[in-house]
Amino acid sequence: MATLVKMPQLGESVVEGTVVRWLKAPGDAVAKHEPLLEISTDKIDTEVPAPADGVLLEILVTEGMTVAAGTQLATIGAPGTAPAQIPTPGQPPQEGKPTATQPAERATGRAFISPVVARMAAEHGVDLAQVKGTGLGGRITKKDMEAFLAAASTTAVAPAQVTALSAGVETGAEDVLQPLTTMRRALAQHMVQSKHSSPHVTTIMEADMTRVVRHRESNKRTLTLDGETLTYTPYFVAAIVAGLRAAPEANSRFTNEGILLLRHIHVGIAVAVEGGLFVPVIRNADALSLAGLARAVNDLARRARASQLLPAEIQGGTFTLTNHGTGGSLIGTPIIHQPQSGILGAGAIVKRPVVRSTAHSLLPHADDTIAIRPMCYLSYTFDHRVLDGAQADRFLAAVQAKLENWDS
Repeated sequence: MATLVKMPQLGESVVEGTVVRWLKAPGDAVAKHEPLLEISTDKIDTEVPAPADGVLLEILVTEGMTVAAGTQLATIGAPGTAPAQIPTPGQPPQEGKPTATQPAERATGRAFISPVVARMAAEHGVDLAQVKGTGLGGRITKKDMEAFLAAASTTAVAPAQVTALSAGVETGAEDVLQPLTTMRRALAQHMVQSKHSSPHVTTIMEADMTRVVRHRESNKRTLTLDGETLTYTPYFVAAIVAGLRAAPEANSRFTNEGILLLRHIHVGIAVAVEGGLFVPVIRNADALSLAGLARAVNDLARRARASQLLPAEIQGGTFTLTNHGTGGSLIGTPIIHQPQSGILGAGAIVKRPVVRSTAHSLLPHADDTIAIRPMCYLSYTFDHRVLDGAQADRFLAAVQAKLENWDS
């Protein structure tokens, strides 16, 4: 008996996926749980494992096609087995034959409106008849809505520019137009949507990282006996936890009903991958030791770069860290990862001359000294609907204090 391979539902709001690459060809032997194909959604790229042992009998969805969750992608069975057939609408399945959810049995194309699309249309007063659908059968997807809203907001400011873009892109003889990947398109839409919905404000402080550097130099071997590496990222995550404890309102999100204060601390870490980035989440970061944070950071970063993250591992974050200093950047103004209300950017740690003094006056004093210290700029971008400057600075000052007074 043949086994159906279906497009999985990768998250509550993910209703479709694109087949990026088949890892097996018809006639190839497959083992249960062996990677069978790669798919891409607006949230994650991942591999789909084979649901059973056998032979790949047929491929029904070719590479590059985007289909709804639950759509039959392929069949697996014993050599010579007839491929599983999807019953036609109204026809009862034959006894002993596998069944599959067929799109024709429910609303399809533009007739199907997902809850996410319906909510976005209601919130922004959009007539769905004006939105071009790129999903299966012309169905309107979340990405279509985000693109429509972004275009609408841009049109109000620069209609001539939108007209030029819609008419096509002019390229020179040596220019190369690179098509948008699913990940890049999703990132672009998410960034535009974030700037469109949240009034961004960035506040910056600098931290003396002497104690952190000294602690890491003394403990990077003893804390990583199991083969892990101790980077500075776990220290920044621990400092974020201290900041969120000192200013709980920074661990919240804006809603139309009010500001939702979040009781759990789930810290996302931006991980650069080829063609974009992922933000896997360290859940209950406040319950982990430095060694535990180091293991979590290493594991999530390693699997993010190998496209092995699970959908649940990139959802549910309450705050985000982007350690842009790993590339040498000193100061950044990061964009909020919606629907969160804040993100911390950590710049490169570099040696700089700084003035140290026991005097309270800002005027030159005999007690003033110049020291060489490892310094780091911390930039905190926050949603001004949720926090004001004083609250934001209280959070960032607590982050700074944790780093400068690191003791264990």
